[in-house]
Amino acid sequence: MGDESPAQRDRYFRLRTSDFRLRAAAGCAAVALALFAPVAPAQDASAWPARSVRLVVPSSPGGGTDLYARILAQGLTEGLMQSFVVDNRPGAAGNIGAEIAAKAAPDGYTILISSNSSIAINPSLYKNLPFSAERDLIPVARGVITPFVFTSHPSVPARTLPALFALAKREPGKLPYGSAGIGTPPHLGVRMFEEAAAVRFIHVPYKGLGQAVQGLMSGEIGFMLADIATVLPYIRSGRILALAVTAQSPQLPETPTVAAAGYPIDVFGAFSVSVPAGTHPAVVQRLSAEVVKAMKSPAIREKLEGLAFVPVFDTPNAFAASLKKERQMWADVIRRNNIIAE
Repeated sequence: MGDESPAQRDRYFRLRTSDFRLRAAAGCAAVALALFAPVAPAQDASAWPARSVRLVVPSSPGGGTDLYARILAQGLTEGLMQSFVVDNRPGAAGNIGAEIAAKAAPDGYTILISSNSSIAINPSLYKNLPFSAERDLIPVARGVITPFVFTSHPSVPARTLPALFALAKREPGKLPYGSAGIGTPPHLGVRMFEEAAAVRFIHVPYKGLGQAVQGLMSGEIGFMLADIATVLPYIRSGRILALAVTAQSPQLPETPTVAAAGYPIDVFGAFSVSVPAGTHPAVVQRLSAEVVKAMKSPAIREKLEGLAFVPVFDTPNAFAASLKKERQMWADVIRRNNIIAE
């Protein structure tokens, strides 16, 4: 999220808005019909998949979502003896790829692999999306979560999270922090900690996480909240410092948790599996079981753990329940702080 320019995002939403009014009346009728339409014709889950399956990733190659999708694709391909192919569709903060998946045929041959930005944050951050993540997508599996770490430039005179907040109270509104863009989990996460600690920093949104990390290492910003896998090499080399993690991590065993520092705030990144609404329940259940099976494979598990990804072995119902709570959490933060997507 945040890899495209504001001009690209503006163009995307202008194009989408231009035909929104023309489709409004027809859309209402379609929704009404959909409410009473039967689900997709009964499918033999044991026969699925009978051909190649597309995994839509709403981000560019090389990011966390893409890495998880490719690892999962390997596991599903080996487990189901059919090709699972990653299809990267970046743009508009993940909304382009999510829309493609949401509007695909509900036959089990298009699957969305997305971050929590696409399905949990964007529905509250963007007001005129041409699809509904809640109505048009079925949660299949949480997949993996990845803890975040507060990491700072060595020049910042704070070596713990409480010390960082104390510094902010002594010098309010002076210390800058970076993120991959407005409305990303690290941005909203820092806002939650600011609220809890009654402090205020200066937000510097970059065009992608890679640029934010470079800004941190150069000293342009003082600290940032980031997924562990992205910043771990620089922490180990001493170029940046780890202050606190949002959950215990074997990659940073000596780093205290935010809860131990007095701030029990559950902020995390996640990469999840969803399918178009209308996909037959038997296919949803089988896909869920195969995702769990793939992630329990020793080879796949080793790759996930190497990226600080924590597998979540849940059911579609359990994922749907946790996703509902997460959406509400992010929506509350966005509303309280009047955060608007650019």
